[in-house]
Amino acid sequence: MTLKVYNTLTGKKERFLPLKKGRVGMYVCGVTVYDDCHLGHARCYVAFDVIYRYLKYKGYKVKYVQNITDVDDKIIAKARELKKSDIRYQKSDVKALVREVAERYTKEYFKWMDYLKIKRADLYPKA
Repeated sequence: MTLKVYNTLTGKKERFLPLKKGRVGMYVCGVTVYDDCHLGHARCYVAFDVIYRYLKYKGYKVKYVQNITDVDDKIIAKARELKKSDIRYQKSDVKALVREVAERYTKEYFKWMDYLKIKRADLYPKA
């Protein structure tokens, strides 16, 4: 069975051919860690997990990279909301709260992906 992918440039399904024989680089846009994980996250990462596993099964050496957006307007808004609404955070610096929010939801993201048995990427650069 041949893997086919949709080429957005040609508008056609085409046979997958790696740039380097036997090797695949796979970049997946990751989550913005400002709130609880939801079914949309699961759907996306289950789909890419299936692709990753298939490529490995077919014998490719896969370098899997998925970013985590840990600074974003939504994360800053969540930190400001915490500062206003939760007495424990009222004296906190917003920058520190942004880091705390990002760390908390990054841990939660990994917890849920592990629960779903989704393979971890090789790298998780911050975006």
